[in-house]
Amino acid sequence: MRLKSLIVGGILAAMASTAALPAFAQDSVYVPLFSYRTGPYAGSGIPIANGMSDYLTMLNERDGGINGVKINIEECETGYDTQKGVECYEQVKAKNPLVISPYSTGITLQVIPKAGVDKIPVLSMAYGLSAAAVGESSPWVFNPPATYWDGASAIITDIANREGGMEGLKGKKIGYIYLDAGYGKEPIPLLEDFSKKYGFELTLYPVPGKEMQNQSSQWLNVRRDRPDYMIMWGWGAMNPTAVKEAVKIRYPMDKFYGIWWSGGNDDAGAGGEDAKGYRTMNFHGVGSDYPVIQDIKKYVVDAGKSQVDPAKFADNLYNRGVYNSMLIAEGIRQAQEITGKKVIDAADMRAGLENLNVDEARLKEIGMEGFAKPVKLSCSDHSGHHQVYVVEWDGKDWQKAGEWYSPMTDVVRPMLEKAAEEYTTANAPWPEREEACLSN
Repeated sequence: MRLKSLIVGGILAAMASTAALPAFAQDSVYVPLFSYRTGPYAGSGIPIANGMSDYLTMLNERDGGINGVKINIEECETGYDTQKGVECYEQVKAKNPLVISPYSTGITLQVIPKAGVDKIPVLSMAYGLSAAAVGESSPWVFNPPATYWDGASAIITDIANREGGMEGLKGKKIGYIYLDAGYGKEPIPLLEDFSKKYGFELTLYPVPGKEMQNQSSQWLNVRRDRPDYMIMWGWGAMNPTAVKEAVKIRYPMDKFYGIWWSGGNDDAGAGGEDAKGYRTMNFHGVGSDYPVIQDIKKYVVDAGKSQVDPAKFADNLYNRGVYNSMLIAEGIRQAQEITGKKVIDAADMRAGLENLNVDEARLKEIGMEGFAKPVKLSCSDHSGHHQVYVVEWDGKDWQKAGEWYSPMTDVVRPMLEKAAEEYTTANAPWPEREEACLSN
């Protein structure tokens, strides 16, 4: 599948299919937010939901929306349950949503085929199906700023740097503890490939969802196996439990890595001072010392329009939610610029995300200078595979523990393209891309 094979008829078909959908309102756009403020994953879901909602609310309160268009924000509670997430999707679909943010790999995997048929873009920010980064085969799915596979490659890179280079990985033992679900399984093919390529031993420690808060057996096995490094793909109650168990068996915390979804303040805080040194990946700023965060405080939190606990304002996952909504807002702006319309529809939004280009100047303009790195997507690359960095727990909060660096893009991208081809073959008949590659 190549972009140059796209035909003009695809443009007309896309326009015709979306033109029949009713607008949510004449002077507003509808952005549903899938959230989970209840259940065993609420510890991670609440700060994310607050950050997502508060950023968009701030744009409404401070700027009157985006270019004069108000954002209708509506949460749909999924409880991180895939079936409930699908029900949310069906519920909001009739309201002409601009974009779906599932905030669950399981839900994302279920809605990807639906979204392609319904012509609704899915923004799975740094989660979901890694292969969806290949825009030629997944024109309605976006996973910036980096995929799970980018994250796994970044962790391996950081470990290698501490061992004197990739050759230093040879003979090492690396343990992988993960939520035994689609989310936790997603990076395993890449890690298995890397273990063969770089000569390290990979040991898997699955944690069933129903046993997230009882990981004693897994960590007894870790103590027995004595891996040189541990990597965690946890979420919700799994994360603080794992950190406490690692502390309990006296695993060296500076050799314990979490993916960015295992980096909540409450996750590391469960181990307190003893968890010092625990490391996770990150792709946005920590703390409140950014103009964008201060504007959210002024226009939303202090104004009583937020659900956030003031003590948890601007913690790491809250800022993650802010970043997610920044991508949504900038996608809307880009779509407005491309189409010349103020009130855009889902097809316009897809084109906006496909042409997303938040450079340093734009980051400064929106109060995110130093908070994030520029993010740019294209018709073929829906992730960007952007830079990440490591944060380290100091016993009380997260601290930057190194410079930004790129994932192993040259290695990961060909693997993603192969995985995308396998995915579309396994789910045949998978429709050829018909969407035009618009540009501003």
